Amino acid sequence: MTRVLVTGVRGKTGVPLAQLLVARPGVDVLGGSSDPTRVTLEGVQPTAFSWDDASTWAAATDGVDAAYVVRPDRADAAELIGGLLTELPVEARVVLLSERNADSSGPHGWAARTERVVRSTGRRWTILRPSWFMQVLTDERFFLGRLVEEGELAFPSGGASLAWIDARDIAAVAEQALLDDGHEGQVYELSGPESLTLPQVAEQLSTAAGHRVTHREITIDEALEGLSGFERDLTLWTFERVHAGSFTPVTDTVERLTGRPARTLETFLADSAAELRRG
Repeated sequence: MTRVLVTGVRGKTGVPLAQLLVARPGVDVLGGSSDPTRVTLEGVQPTAFSWDDASTWAAATDGVDAAYVVRPDRADAAELIGGLLTELPVEARVVLLSERNADSSGPHGWAARTERVVRSTGRRWTILRPSWFMQVLTDERFFLGRLVEEGELAFPSGGASLAWIDARDIAAVAEQALLDDGHEGQVYELSGPESLTLPQVAEQLSTAAGHRVTHREITIDEALEGLSGFERDLTLWTFERVHAGSFTPVTDTVERLTGRPARTLETFLADSAAELRRG
């Protein structure tokens, strides 16, 4: 039996990854969550795990053969992940969910430091660097409310296009890296099959939502309104990379590793039409 810990099991990549792992014969899936009572995925063992409580790490990692580590978006991410990995068995595989262009400086070299920690552990590691998740378009915390209620996609693109990726495709790559040989020491740049401008995204959203959605170009300063501290620094870095075209390149990594093309935004939005039409 292969024992796999999935941190952030209730998140955008955690849910589809856990479902894929459960479907694999001989895999025991531990669903790490700060509130394990809310882990209700069939076949997943609810497991107490919190970045805010290091006392949960030893039990969560005990005897695991592989761990999917969703990098916490906080200033001390590198230190937290380093501490977690010291609890892992030395032979365990580690798959880190990072992001595009993590080698750039970011807030205090934050993303690059996090990756360096994983590389330096001596464990078998794989790093995933996805582009923007399609799921943010249907998330209340990001765009969904405005898309449904106002028909507006307010986004500081600087005219750049984005190679959006479905979190389910990230999960499919993570599944292979956690369970199969040949992925050790690899950094995988992940994207969907096309790079779209924000007006093109708005057009596809209009079709799926059943009402007109328009893109409104805003400045980065407008996007930062109300934010402070590390959250502001991280958001600034993100949109600076959007303007620089860091999320524009399309890769064939999903198709090369899974044997099928990455999902298009059109396919994702068709699957999500009910959420977009709920208003």
